Amino acid sequence: MIDRGDRAPNGLSSWRMLLLRIGDKCPEYGGLSEAKEHIDVCYGVLSREWDYSKDEILTFLIQCAEEMPHKIPFYGVLVGLINLEDENLAGKVVDGTQRNLQDALNSGDCNRIRVLMRFVSVLMCSKVILAGSIVEVFETLLSSAATTVDEEAGNPAWQSRADFYITCILSCLPWCGAELTEQVPDEIDRVMAAIQSYLSIRKRTPDIGLQVFESDEDKIINEKDFLEDLWDRVQDLLNNGWKADSVPRPYLQFESQLVVGQSHDFAPVSCPDQPSSLSSLSSVSFGREKHVADLKYPRRLRRLNIFPANKVESIQPIDRFILEEYLLDVLFFFSGCRKECATYMAGLPVPFRYEYLMAETIFSQLLLLPHAPFKPLYYTLVIIDLCKALPGAFPSVVAGAVRALFDRIADLDMECRSRLICWFSHHLSNFRFVWPWEDWAYVIDFPRWAPQRIFVQEVLEKEVRLSYWDKIKQSIDNASSLEQLLPPRGGPCFKFSTEDGKEITERHTLSSELSSMVKGRKTARELSSWAEEKIISVHGSKDALEVVVQTLLDIGSKSFTHLTTVLERYGQVISGLCSDEEKQVWLINEVSSFWKNSTQMTALTIDRMMAYRLVSNVAIVAWVFSPVNVEQFHLSDRAWEILRNAVNKTYNRISDLRKEISSIEKSVISADESALAAKNELDVAESKLEVVNGEPVQAEKPGRLKRLKAYAEKAREQSVSARESLEAKEALLARALEENKVLFYSLYKNFASVLGERLQQVCVNGKLPSSEPVEVDEMGVDSEEPSKMQLDSENGKPENRASNSYNVGEQEQWCRSTLGYVKAFSREYATEIWPHVEKLSAEVFEDAHPIFKRVVYAGLGMPS
Repeated sequence: MIDRGDRAPNGLSSWRMLLLRIGDKCPEYGGLSEAKEHIDVCYGVLSREWDYSKDEILTFLIQCAEEMPHKIPFYGVLVGLINLEDENLAGKVVDGTQRNLQDALNSGDCNRIRVLMRFVSVLMCSKVILAGSIVEVFETLLSSAATTVDEEAGNPAWQSRADFYITCILSCLPWCGAELTEQVPDEIDRVMAAIQSYLSIRKRTPDIGLQVFESDEDKIINEKDFLEDLWDRVQDLLNNGWKADSVPRPYLQFESQLVVGQSHDFAPVSCPDQPSSLSSLSSVSFGREKHVADLKYPRRLRRLNIFPANKVESIQPIDRFILEEYLLDVLFFFSGCRKECATYMAGLPVPFRYEYLMAETIFSQLLLLPHAPFKPLYYTLVIIDLCKALPGAFPSVVAGAVRALFDRIADLDMECRSRLICWFSHHLSNFRFVWPWEDWAYVIDFPRWAPQRIFVQEVLEKEVRLSYWDKIKQSIDNASSLEQLLPPRGGPCFKFSTEDGKEITERHTLSSELSSMVKGRKTARELSSWAEEKIISVHGSKDALEVVVQTLLDIGSKSFTHLTTVLERYGQVISGLCSDEEKQVWLINEVSSFWKNSTQMTALTIDRMMAYRLVSNVAIVAWVFSPVNVEQFHLSDRAWEILRNAVNKTYNRISDLRKEISSIEKSVISADESALAAKNELDVAESKLEVVNGEPVQAEKPGRLKRLKAYAEKAREQSVSARESLEAKEALLARALEENKVLFYSLYKNFASVLGERLQQVCVNGKLPSSEPVEVDEMGVDSEEPSKMQLDSENGKPENRASNSYNVGEQEQWCRSTLGYVKAFSREYATEIWPHVEKLSAEVFEDAHPIFKRVVYAGLGMPS
C-alpha cells in the first residue's frame, strides 16, 4: 500500500506527496488548480530528483497509477515528459507495467488487470507506447475469450473470465479510442468486429440468484446483460466521436511536446492456460466449475436503478459507466483510509453533478450479491463521512435512497434486507437516531407479516441493541403508534425468581440451593453429583436441565463476562445433562425462554454454547425448525439470526482448520529440511576418518559429534512432532467436513419438509401468485434539478401514505420469506454446499417441490 503521509523534513511537499496529490486542490500545489500547472510543477520536482531517487520514483509512480486509477491521465503525461528527457527511464516504466500486467493475468487479479490496462492505454495517448502494441494486448485477450466460450476447444463454464477480458478491453476505449482510431483505424475496427463476434457466440446466462430485487428476475431473461449494455455505451461513444466528458485528457495540453518522443514496444502478454474441457461432464460438474470461475472473476457492479431516470441518466451513457468506475476504484483502493475515500469520492474530475449516482453506487456495493466487497461497516463509515463532507446535498440523497428501497422492500432479496436493516440502524445511531418515523407510521395498519412493517420492527430492534430501550422509544415520539413494534424491554425471564411474591415451589428451592453452591465455588463434578442425586433421580432429566440451565443463566446474566465464566466453569454440568440431540434442543429452548425479551442475548448465548460444544449445529437446526419457530419465519429474524450464526461458526471452523493445516504443512517442510540437513552434517562428520598408529579412527572431536547427534535427534523429533500435529489437524478437518455435510443435509431436508405442504396450498399452476402492487406515491426524491451540488432540506420527503395496503396473504408471505432465506443460505454457503450437491439432489431435491428446487439451484447458480 502507498504511504500517504510522506513529507520532507523541512515541511515542504516531497516528490512523493506531489505525486499523490496531483490533480487535487491542495496546499502542496500552492492553490494551483489547472492540470497543466500541476503536471509542470510535479515534473519539475521529479526531474531534480532523478540523480538521487530514480528507481524509487519509477516504482512509486507505477504504484500510484495502480492504486489511484482516477489520476492515471496525469501519471501518463508525467511518463510522457520523462520519455522526452530519458527514453531508457520511460522504457523501464513500460517494462515494469508489462511485468505487473502479466503477473496480474497469471494470478487472476481482476482489479489490477483492469487498472493496468487503463494505464497502458493512457501511456499510448502520451506517445510512450506504440498504438499497435495496445491492439496486440486487446487481441490476446480476445483470442483467449473466444477460445474459452467455444464448446469444442474451450470451457464455457469459465465464460465469466472471458466476459471479464472483454469488459477490460471495452473499459479502455473511452481513454484511448480516439487515438487508436486516428493512428491505427484498421486495427481498432478489427478489434471492434472481434468483440461483436464474441458477443454473438457467447451464451447469456442470467444470474437469477444474484438479483437484489425479486421482481427483476423475469426482466433479466430478456434484457441486455452488463456486457451487452457496456457494448452499447461504447457504440454510442464511438458514434459521438469518442467524446466523453468524464475522461480528462491533460496530454492534449502537452501534445506539441509529447509528439516528438520515441514510443516503445509493449512486450506481448499471455493469458493463463485454458481450463480443461467439460464436454463429457455432468451439469453438476459444469455448475461446480462455473461457481469457481464466477468467484474468481465476479461481476463488479449490479445497478440498483432506485432513483428516477432524470437523476442519473441526464449524462451520456458512457459517462455513467466511467463515473461508476471512478467510484468503485476509490472505494476499493482507499478502503483503509475512509476519510480520504470520502474526499476523493466527493471531488472526482467530472464536470457534472453525480450525488445520486454516487449514493446508488455505494448502495449497490453494500447490497452486492453474493458478497459485498467489504464489511457493511466500511460503507456505513463512508456514507457518514460523505454526509459530513456534503451536508447540503448527500444526507437528503441518502434519505431518498432509503425511502426508495423501503418502497420496494417486499421485492428485496432477504440477504439484502438483512444488510439494509443492519446498515440503516447503525447509520441512524451516528445521527442521534433521528428519522422522520411519522412518514412510515402507516405500516402499523398493515398485517403483521407485511415486509415494510417487519423492516421497521427489525430496525427498531437493532437500534435498541446499539442504544437502550428508552432512548429509541423517545426517538419515535412523533410516531407513537410505532411503539407497538419496539421489542420488549430487555432483561432475563428467570423461571425461578422469588421476587414479586411468586409461589415458591420445590424447583425454586432447588434453584436457590444450586445458586448457593455456585456462589460457594463448588466444582463442576460436585454440581453434577448434586443434580443427579437431588433432581434427576426424583424429577427426571428434563426438570434437572430446566433447573440447572435457568439457574446458571441467571448467574451469568449480569454481563457477557459473567456468562462466559459460568459456561467455562460449569459447561461440563450442562454437557452431562445434554447427551443427545433431543436434550440439546431442550437446552436451546431454555435459553430462548430465559432470554425471550432479547434476541441479541438469545443468539449470543447459543453461539457461546456452540463454541463450547454444548450444543451441535444439527441441534440448532432442529430447534429452528420446531413448530413454534416455523410459525414465526415470516414475522421475525430471530430464528434466522441464530441459524446463520450456527452455519457461520461451522464454516469458520473449517476455514480456520484449513489455514492452520496450510501453515503446519509449511512447518513440516521446514522441519524435514532441517532434519535432513542435521542428519547429513552428522553423516559427514562420522565419515571423517584419520589414521592413528595404522588404524582408522574418528577425525571429529567426540564433543562435536555428541552435539551433532543431539541436533539431529532434536530435528528428527521436531519433524515427527510437526507431522503428528498435521495429522491431528487433518483429522479435525475431516470431522468438521463431515459435520458440515450432515448440517446441510439436515438444513435442506427441513426446508423441503416445511415448504412442501405450504407451497402446495398457495401455488397456482405451479407458481406463487403474483402479489398486487402496493400503491405508492412517486419516489421520495425531489424531481427539480438544483443548479449545483446542493439540495433543499425537503428533498426526499414522501407524502402521506396512510392509504397504502399490503394484499399478500399470510401463508403466501410465509412461503415468500422462507424461500428467500433458502436462496440466501444456498448462495452464501455455495462453496461448502457444492461438494454435496449430488447427494442432496438425489436424496432431498429429487422429491421436493419444484419451486423449492428451483430456488435452491438459483442460489447455487446451477442450471435447473
